Amino acid sequence: LDGSVRRVSGIPFIALFAQHQGFEELYVPLENAREAALIRDLHIIPVPNLFALAQHLQGKETLSFFEPEQETVVREESPHDFKFICGQEHAKRALEIAAAGGHNILFVGPPGSGKTLLARALSSILPALDFEERLEVTKIYSVAGRTQRSDHLMYEQPFRSPHHTASAASLIGGGSFPKPGEISLAHRGVLFLDEFAEFSRSVLENLREPLEEGVVTVSRVKGALSFPARFLLVAAMNPCPCGYAGDPEHACSCSPYQALQYKRKI
Repeated sequence: LDGSVRRVSGIPFIALFAQHQGFEELYVPLENAREAALIRDLHIIPVPNLFALAQHLQGKETLSFFEPEQETVVREESPHDFKFICGQEHAKRALEIAAAGGHNILFVGPPGSGKTLLARALSSILPALDFEERLEVTKIYSVAGRTQRSDHLMYEQPFRSPHHTASAASLIGGGSFPKPGEISLAHRGVLFLDEFAEFSRSVLENLREPLEEGVVTVSRVKGALSFPARFLLVAAMNPCPCGYAGDPEHACSCSPYQALQYKRKI
């Protein structure tokens, strides 16, 4: 009621669109100023309330341009850094090849063999994101309303690990007005699917198009939206339903047929 202007989602998209359309100035809510200033060559004017905007447009008072501070990027050391993993030479070599060539990878082994730890360490050896890639990731998280801070671009590769009970809509995106799902939130990063064989077949089938095309299209009554989804897929699964096939310390209680049927799920 006091005319204050509230923060909104998706400001990087709006600012980028304004830049492409040739606009030189953009009026945004005060809380969105730093986020909008991430788009270069665009003068951002923060608006605290409608009264101040009216005064500015009438020439009575002038709203000043937002001057962003120089950003210093410091990559924090992850507790799951690749260098902390001892042994596992074959698995680490596979991860190095996957990271270098952008290949998807599947780990099969009993519980406690290090599948999850290795998957989480993959992000630490991926190449750093450049400005355009960081902007892409930030825009996706902004539209999804998941930006932790709005004053800088995201510079860490995303790591998403949805539970095996996740629905198809949460994985690919959805809602009455579609928002990005887990595969888009993992864009330029890692999508880790633990207990891979426990995901429903319909959910796994939804990964086909994104893995091939790098984009996912979500259609709803209000329209169809395409979200980027170029990610590294890291999947992990047990070799059989009980998980202990090939484990030297635990006996497997599954029949060969059960183990075969379990693997056929993927």
